[in-house]
Amino acid sequence: MDNQISVSVVFGLANKQKVIELSVAHDATVADIVAASGMEAYFPDFDFSKPKVGVFNRAVKLKDTCRDGDRIEIYRPLIADPKAARLKRAEKAKEEGRADKVTGGRVNSKRQAT
Repeated sequence: MDNQISVSVVFGLANKQKVIELSVAHDATVADIVAASGMEAYFPDFDFSKPKVGVFNRAVKLKDTCRDGDRIEIYRPLIADPKAARLKRAEKAKEEGRADKVTGGRVNSKRQAT
């Protein structure tokens, strides 16, 4: 029993989340733990074969091992590229006059009044 550790595996969608507590061998890989969690039974539409994962919000590889008490988080793929989304917001701000067209910084309302 000394070679067992307790870990939790978490995954969620906008409308449904699941946390599964497991006791696994101390040398089990993250991939082994995700497979042992049976998470695919709760989310059949998600591909758990090679998910992006992290431990306490730090990205890890599927071949890494865990420590007692770790929380393995399974990440969903991004819907939009963060850089592209930020660029789109900045362009919109320029069009609406909320950002300087040259520097892209905020418009100083005190400066414009003088």
